[in-house]
Amino acid sequence: MTAAHVLITGAARGIGRAVAEEYARTWNARDGASPGEGTLTLVDRDAEPLARTADGLRERYGVRVATQVVDLAGPDAPATAVAAAWETDGPLDVLVNAAGAYPSIDMLDVTAAGWDRLFALNTRAPVLATAELGRRAIEAGRAASVVNISSGAALRSRPGGGPYAATKAALEMATRAAALELGPHGIRVNAVSPGFVPVDSDVNPVAPEYAAIVSRNPLGRPGTPADIARAVRWIAGPEAEWITGEVLRVDGGSHAGAAHLPRLGPASS
Repeated sequence: MTAAHVLITGAARGIGRAVAEEYARTWNARDGASPGEGTLTLVDRDAEPLARTADGLRERYGVRVATQVVDLAGPDAPATAVAAAWETDGPLDVLVNAAGAYPSIDMLDVTAAGWDRLFALNTRAPVLATAELGRRAIEAGRAASVVNISSGAALRSRPGGGPYAATKAALEMATRAAALELGPHGIRVNAVSPGFVPVDSDVNPVAPEYAAIVSRNPLGRPGTPADIARAVRWIAGPEAEWITGEVLRVDGGSHAGAAHLPRLGPASS
């Protein structure tokens, strides 16, 4: 399936922006789309950085870019964003749910409002966007591909990360459930789970000491947004056409084990 219309949430910064750039940069070479033939719809709640991202992509790559300033934590916002993109710029081929927040909240400090808002953005929004895409694609008889951005936190929490980890664990199960139900209609739903990827954040900046610890993976470096973007584009595209319900761990091998821990005893001969 050639991706001619791609919607990316959380596209103003970080991984979402990198995914947008990956599509813009490679469209002409690999998907057969000439500049102007494909459309990127970028969705974010922050208008100024979203506009800068869109302008930069237009200038560097000559692609058509539409933007929507939306707070996806609203109950109707995810479906509305998908519907608006579909009706304005044509059917969607790929949906990338990259919007999310990762505040540090100790479990003893959790409030109902904070918990609900985090789940609304990190879990409910991708599910509602996927459902709207699914309804429209099925009605139109079209194939489509969805990629949710998960996290290694779905499998392993950290102090202050319990609520965030819970949202991503739920998102991974929702990914599998959607893949099961939408697969017969030609709609694939997968997730990409990044390891430690430094991105600019005014919500939860990462201390250098933390970065030094979590970067100790078998490949010896933190990830980059571009590492994740390449994985997203691959699993959404035709080379992965028989893959659905998968969670692709892109983490430098961190999920394989704790390479930085000392041996329990001397190595045996």
